[in-house]
Amino acid sequence: QVQLVESGGGLVQGGGSLRLSCAASGRTFSMFAMAWFRQAPGKEREFVASIGWNNGGTAYTNSVKGRFTISRDNAKNTGYLQMNSLQSEDTAVYYCAAGPYGLVTDHNRYHYWGQGTQVTVSS
Repeated sequence: QVQLVESGGGLVQGGGSLRLSCAASGRTFSMFAMAWFRQAPGKEREFVASIGWNNGGTAYTNSVKGRFTISRDNAKNTGYLQMNSLQSEDTAVYYCAAGPYGLVTDHNRYHYWGQGTQVTVSS
């Protein structure tokens, strides 16, 4: 089992920045790929970004490319999502996830999930 806890969400003005963290415990976090998903009210859960188990590669959904950066520090068992130039469309609950399948975008391929952290961007 891997337990994931997100933090760093909050209210920010459009154009601002936030950095989300995902602290992992349990089984060796470094064995798994990590991803961030988000879900806005009334919408399906959406892939945001993923990173390989050894920092070997990243993937992003088109709407966040150039604005968001995913990273991880396996020594600290922590993953991050740096979000810059935030837009109102980025408002959602953000979830981190971990799984064994690499840079996949399908949320069903991730075995472990955090409880989510709310990000609200005011226009």
